[in-house]
Amino acid sequence: MASQLRLRFALALVTGAGSGIGRAVGVRLAAEGATVAACDLDGAAARETVRLLGGPGSHEGAPRGAHAAFQADVSEAGAVSRLVDQVQVKKRDDVAPFKALTLPPVPSALQGFLGIFLVTQAAAQALVSSGCPGSIINISSIVGKVGNVGQTNYAASKAGVVGLTQTAARELGRHGIRCNSVLPGFIKTPMTQKVPQKVLDKVTGMIPLGHMGDPEDVADVVAFLASEDSGYITGASVEVTGGLFM
Repeated sequence: MASQLRLRFALALVTGAGSGIGRAVGVRLAAEGATVAACDLDGAAARETVRLLGGPGSHEGAPRGAHAAFQADVSEAGAVSRLVDQVQVKKRDDVAPFKALTLPPVPSALQGFLGIFLVTQAAAQALVSSGCPGSIINISSIVGKVGNVGQTNYAASKAGVVGLTQTAARELGRHGIRCNSVLPGFIKTPMTQKVPQKVLDKVTGMIPLGHMGDPEDVADVVAFLASEDSGYITGASVEVTGGLFM
């Protein structure tokens, strides 16, 4: 597991790293040896995540080779561009499959998709420009596959993440860049803490494994997809649901 240090030469940019699944992913990738750039809209939360990682570099804007925290709104293109520059991944604007693609203003409910689009675009530009192979892992949701009553916008945005990731996989494969998505089910995060207990009890009864997942369950899959252990996997959507909706 972590003792293998499968990612000891990797630089990992983790967005939404201030809590929940994002924080668990950052901790796991660091344990695998990666240098983590933890980004969140809440800069203090990102810094707290970096503190949990241990080792040098638990200050904002630390150089590559040390973990660092960054505050950014990844639904804003300029902020994403500055973020990529700050984590010191060289990029060039005249290469990358997504460079000519732009999005019009979108409803607030779809801002999560916009952020994933912009970060994928910037990461693709940076990796292609530098000639480095890489692994882009986007977090979707099982709701993006099966839908959910009362969550039309959310389900649509999460389905869009899968389509975006599969398209990126096709376009970036020739550059040695793999793109996969992870579809969590009901995971113990700040978001599910807002769900009424009777609803959680009902959902838990539908899960074949009999319990909700932990953020670390998702982080385990992300670490696998980030490592060369998954070197021949791209365009995949991995469900982490305990069997829910299978």
